[in-house]
Amino acid sequence: MVTNADLASRFRLDGKAALITGAGRGIGRAIALAYAAAGADVAIAARTRADLDSLAREIESSGRRALVIAADVGTAGALEMLVEGCRNTFGRLDVLVNNAGGAGPNDPLKTTPEQFLKTLEWNVLPAFALTRLAVPLLRAGGAEQPGSVINITSAAARYAQRSFSGYGTAKAALTQLTRLLAQDFAPTVRVNAIAPGPVVTDALAKYLTADVRGAMERRTPLARLGTVEDIAAAALYLAAPASSWMTGKTLELDGGAEATVWPL
Repeated sequence: MVTNADLASRFRLDGKAALITGAGRGIGRAIALAYAAAGADVAIAARTRADLDSLAREIESSGRRALVIAADVGTAGALEMLVEGCRNTFGRLDVLVNNAGGAGPNDPLKTTPEQFLKTLEWNVLPAFALTRLAVPLLRAGGAEQPGSVINITSAAARYAQRSFSGYGTAKAALTQLTRLLAQDFAPTVRVNAIAPGPVVTDALAKYLTADVRGAMERRTPLARLGTVEDIAAAALYLAAPASSWMTGKTLELDGGAEATVWPL
């Protein structure tokens, strides 16, 4: 018989260590705080040191260790530094969250092939390269305690909408990469993804006039936009033993929307 305590323990990360890219703000920050609350030590990486220092203080106030790594995951040598930092500080790595990425809308007639390629590279290559480097640490627990890779992709990967040929294509590639790497690294490492719809972050806020937000909420079946805590809860599930029989899958967190809710 499964008790409430047994069930709750399956959502704990006690004794684990996690690495999160793009952790300074928004979704990455929320995931880092959720992991610390669940008992994990957390390595946080982003380009802005001040954001990371603030987050580290919150993590440490919960009694967990925080490793701050101010780095651009798109630069040479940065990814090796992240993995070695986890090895040297925590002696292990159990969870990798590839959250760094993003791009704005684009007009395909005004987007050069070089700009298009840059969007692809930024959203796919660091996730592939960092996963590759992290796998030796992630698989240390073997098939009994597999490591977990979580890629933050986007609902834009499956929606057909104007002005997102760059970002949507890049995130679709990341979604498919998730499926393929799950086959490569099973059973010692699980690889899953989260595909958020519109989530209220600083990046989205600049587009959210009252009229735009109202229109988006009316088009969303659950009648609200997402929060960073919504995504963090899903990331906790994918990192924890609760999802131990899940790999190669994408959780679609979009309030039930089956098409873009942007007011085009």
